Amino acid sequence: MTLVDSSQQSPRPPSFYGFRRDQLADHLVTHGMPTYRAQQLFAWVYQKRQRNPGGMTDLPLSFRGRIEEFCDLSLPPAAALLATSDGSTHKFVLELAGGASVECVSMRTERRLTLCVSSQIGCALRCAFCATGLMGLKRNLGAGEIVGQVVAMGDFHGWKDERFNIVFMGMGEPLANYDAVMDSIRILRDERGLNLGARRITVSTSGLVPQILKLADEGLQLGLAVSLHATTDDLRDRLVPVNRRWPLRELMAAAREYGERTGRRVTLEYTLLAGVNDRPEDADRLADMARSLPSKINLIPYNPVPGLHWKRPDPGAVESFARRLLPRAPAVTVRRTLGGEIWAACGQLGGLGA
Repeated sequence: MTLVDSSQQSPRPPSFYGFRRDQLADHLVTHGMPTYRAQQLFAWVYQKRQRNPGGMTDLPLSFRGRIEEFCDLSLPPAAALLATSDGSTHKFVLELAGGASVECVSMRTERRLTLCVSSQIGCALRCAFCATGLMGLKRNLGAGEIVGQVVAMGDFHGWKDERFNIVFMGMGEPLANYDAVMDSIRILRDERGLNLGARRITVSTSGLVPQILKLADEGLQLGLAVSLHATTDDLRDRLVPVNRRWPLRELMAAAREYGERTGRRVTLEYTLLAGVNDRPEDADRLADMARSLPSKINLIPYNPVPGLHWKRPDPGAVESFARRLLPRAPAVTVRRTLGGEIWAACGQLGGLGA
């Protein structure tokens, strides 16, 4: 019997989901295939939901038989899948190469399905109230690992929702993994792929000012959400440490430029922490900040994280804060907590399987 040295085995082909269509065409050429096969593959995988080359019936058998030699069509398997009791929210723990895993979340309301995707395993920014920050940064995700989350969740829901939203609000700081995030967005937007409109994609950031301006240069009407959480530099330095590098004055100027150049209102995300940032004077400053740029405010009552001492304000305090904003701020919403019972709500990812 001949033993095979695993170190001599052929490496696994690259993930299909990490290729833009032009990149896939170039990749196929290196394997002796015509470039137009990339367009056909995109349509089969993303539009016809066919993951098995044998089912791509209008492609030549000779091509179908070789597809898996040069690209991997498999999706990351789910190591765990948790659902809320009402079935509105699901948390997926997906296994990645090298033994790592990442969490992503689907949330269904009466109006839409929203897929919350991760861009990193862990996070280096260490926001004071976020579970993901407690992990530190393990590594960036590749574009294929980001797109794979979307396709895996779409497959789970049977692609019943023609119009769904994607938010880069999962694990990690998306703008710290800029190139992979933008490649994933280009793949998701491809007209031969999922054909997702830019206005249905929102990128969240804790305040990386140069990357906000770079995102504005992309010429896309992507939504931008700024994780604000404080109205003074002193407090934000403690809650969102990246503020020490790019303080509020610089952050708000970048957000204003983004909103004016894209024609989109920037969402100011504001997590309410009892006795910390929920005073009347905080609301007054937040209203003034919101009025200084095209914006809307999204209030997020704090979602508890084991081991952290922060508290969620009671419902009356949340209502009082929102009511104080309403006469002066352009638009105010209070986020409905989805997934708290399965540790899938905002700021809670990273506690299971990662």
